[in-house]
Amino acid sequence: MKLFLKKCVFFLFAAVSVFSQSKNSEREQGLITADPFWRQALGGSILSLPSVQAQSAVVALDGGNIRAYSTSGTPMWNYSARGRISPFVTRSQEGTSYLSRTNGTLIAVNRIGRELWRRSIGSPLYAGVVTGWDGRLFVPTTDKKILCYTASGTLLWTRTFESPFLLAPKLDHGGGIIFALENNEVYSIDPFGNTRVWTLSSTPSVLLSVDQQNVIAIYTDGFMEILGFAEEWYISAQVEERPLPLPRLPSAPLAAVNRGNSAAAVLDNGSIVFVSIDEKRILWEGDSHIKEFIKNGGRPEMKAEVFFDERGIYILSKNGATSFTHDGRRQWFTFLQNAAAIPAFGNDGVLYSGGTDWILYAYKIEDRTLPARGNLYGSAPEGSYRTGIPQSSYMRNFPLFEHEKRNLLEEIETAINSGRVGSNEPVWTSFLLMISESHELIQLRLNALRLLGRIGSRETVPWLVNIFHKENEPIIKSAAAAAIGAIGVDPDGIALHAFLYTLIQRGIKDEQVLTSIASATGQLCRFSGPPLSETGIRILNLLCENYQPPVVRRQANMEIESLR
Repeated sequence: MKLFLKKCVFFLFAAVSVFSQSKNSEREQGLITADPFWRQALGGSILSLPSVQAQSAVVALDGGNIRAYSTSGTPMWNYSARGRISPFVTRSQEGTSYLSRTNGTLIAVNRIGRELWRRSIGSPLYAGVVTGWDGRLFVPTTDKKILCYTASGTLLWTRTFESPFLLAPKLDHGGGIIFALENNEVYSIDPFGNTRVWTLSSTPSVLLSVDQQNVIAIYTDGFMEILGFAEEWYISAQVEERPLPLPRLPSAPLAAVNRGNSAAAVLDNGSIVFVSIDEKRILWEGDSHIKEFIKNGGRPEMKAEVFFDERGIYILSKNGATSFTHDGRRQWFTFLQNAAAIPAFGNDGVLYSGGTDWILYAYKIEDRTLPARGNLYGSAPEGSYRTGIPQSSYMRNFPLFEHEKRNLLEEIETAINSGRVGSNEPVWTSFLLMISESHELIQLRLNALRLLGRIGSRETVPWLVNIFHKENEPIIKSAAAAAIGAIGVDPDGIALHAFLYTLIQRGIKDEQVLTSIASATGQLCRFSGPPLSETGIRILNLLCENYQPPVVRRQANMEIESLR
């Protein structure tokens, strides 16, 4: 009996030791198998990867709705598109969500779940909407088109192609987009619709934007080349003419991303390679969770996402996620079971995954978080389109006489109405900015301000705020406020602070100006939601006071009701 008990204790001890060694081995490799930080029932099957931004996560569901949750797991809102939707949701810096119905209706929903506007785009989205530096939208559709809208829904230009999309549009380093078609044409389109195209001899798997002049194409055999016009980078699309000595990747890329002159690519064998574009060599290789999944006998999903920020490099797929440091050390990896879509990794160190069981899971993977501007907005734009001030290079061609200026204003309005602003936008915006603060006839200035509201971007808001501050003519002051409201995007809140200063410090009494302030405040708060609401509600409450003119109180009360 004693011998039997001794054997039992021995085997039990051995089993515990093996289990402990297995766990220690996993820990040494960086495997994370944490329980969910939180979970929430979605009420439907998830269509796309979660979109994480502005302290919340948004998911698209097959029932035609999108749901939002706070980063702590609290349900925030549920928007119904009243019809089937495409499996893409994009969020802007302000937290506005852009989606489309399968009948070809583009919809903008603010960060508290209220619909801002909808536009007919003719067919469903081919891929997610791409947001530009000033809030403009690049919209790819299944009928081989790219449409460009302002954040408030004004169509600026449209481009139609002969072949369907192969690689979805993504933002380049000039604030435009790059993409590929099935006929092996690669396009670079700037924010104003100006187009460059390269015809390749082979089908690209991945495109990377090196700078404003050059694009890297990576092929299924791992060959990399740079397409561009800068002489030091130039290479013909015909490989046999002048191959640039970039390294060949060991395997076909599933996804790739670059930051500065470094690029990271996750390959179909589950490896990740880190490439120096300057040095034209592979600096290091590593094994992602996909490679580990293959080692364990699994058949991985052949779709992945990779992104690259100050914390490191992250690889995401339905099978899990992996993190590497910039110098190639694997920090951690984790497996996911029954994920319905590629997960998302937030700036808060949380991995968000929608399951096939209709549940959204959140896993706290890292304690490190990305520093945010304040804690309410997404990343600041990479650059500027220079549409916020008049450009001197255009001024020499501006009309001199009043009738010529009127004609140009009419031409601009006609183009805006027809969605054909396009490459004229920089010139026309400079003209409108110049007229808006000139000593021209008031009617010319009013027309210019109104058109700036329609064609304008967030870059023009500081200019309009300056006019609002310094202008003494009430009708011009009112028009500047109205233009700001029409643009709708003011993530820094400078317009609302200008309105509040005018009310408190200057004690303005003009009925027309006060009414315009109320209307513009409501528009800004509806677009950006809670971040601006505290100041906005304060302004509207001041405009509801009994000492204000009745028409102002009515407008302010109407705006407050629209925000409830």
